[in-house]
Order: sequence, then structure tokens, then C-alpha cells
Amino acid sequence: MTLREAPVTWAVAILTLVVSAAILLTGSLEPAAGAAGFIPARWSATPIGPGGSFALPVLLTPLSATLVHGGLAHVALNLLMLLFCGQQVERALGGVGTVILYVAGAYAAAVGQWALGPDSTVPTIGASGAISAILAAYALLYGARGARSVGPIPAGVVHVMWLAVAWLGIQALVGLAGMDGWQIAIGAHIGGFVAGLALARPILLWRYRKA
Repeated sequence: MTLREAPVTWAVAILTLVVSAAILLTGSLEPAAGAAGFIPARWSATPIGPGGSFALPVLLTPLSATLVHGGLAHVALNLLMLLFCGQQVERALGGVGTVILYVAGAYAAAVGQWALGPDSTVPTIGASGAISAILAAYALLYGARGARSVGPIPAGVVHVMWLAVAWLGIQALVGLAGMDGWQIAIGAHIGGFVAGLALARPILLWRYRKA
């Protein structure tokens, strides 16, 4: 698909690439992560050290964190998956539906990461959680084809499970490879994926409510 056919997906990908590349190329990763990354302790109103440094409003950080990545491999992998799955998801859900799904995925990812450690002061960065919602929607909307059922488990569910495991595995490998010292946020991936599973069909039905 082209930029004209999936403008939201391409716009998100280009914005993420420009901001992430600018941060990495200027060596501003640590201050950017502290200012724009999602820090669970801030949601919990836990003191995280001396004040005085710039930080975005805490309610915006689940979104701003999607624009900060720990390395070039991190951002490249995320954007590759976003473009591959996002264009097809946008084809089904439309531009507005894709925005809703992506934003909901970002906030669900923050909730998932917060649940694992409410007092953590480690910034969560990257678009992986939001993209997990896109990936889950893609699995639901297009996953039944080519998959096989396992006993009582339907083919579509099997495909979703395999895709989730593969996505987490790839992200874990990127983390083990270094990602410039930043860790993979498993809770964020799970939260985003669950949001995608929950919202894909309702958004699809909402889009075609007058059909």
C-alpha cells in the first residue's frame, strides 16, 4: 500500500523516525527518556529524586514515549512492523480507527508496565506497546488464513498466540543484543496486545455501523 492508501500509518512512522533519529543522532537519549518516557513512579506519585529537570505532563508520557527509542535497531524493527501490519489494519479500520487503536495501545502499554512495577523509576520508551495493539488487530482481522486449529483452540486464536510469542521473542532478542543499554518492557507489550485484541472488532463494527 502507498502513502495515499494508508496516510495515518505512514504519518506515525515518519514522525516516529524523525524524532527518534534526531534524539539518537544528537546524543540526547537519556534526557529525552527522562523527560518524555513513561515512568511508572510518576503515575504513582512516588518521589523520583530532586526536581528541577524538564518533564512532560505525566498523562502525555504514554504517547511521547512512543517517539523515543533506545537505538537504531529498536526504531527500525518497530517501524518495519508498524508499516507491515499498520497499513492493512488501516485498510480495515480506517484512519480514525487506526488512531484510536494506536493511542489506546500506547496507554494500555503504560498501564501494563505500571502494573509490573508501580514504583519503578526506569523510563519506558519506544512504540512497541502501541504497535503491539496494531499487531493484535492485524492477527484478529487477517490471522485465520493459513493457520490451523490445535484441538479445541480455533485457528484464529492459534495465529494470535503465535504472533504474540514471536513479537515478544523478537523484542527480547533486540534487548539482549544491547539496544544501547535499554531494557525491553514486557508489561507494555502485553498491555498493548491485550488492547488490540479487545478493540479491533468493536472499532471495525463502529466504522461500518451504517453499512
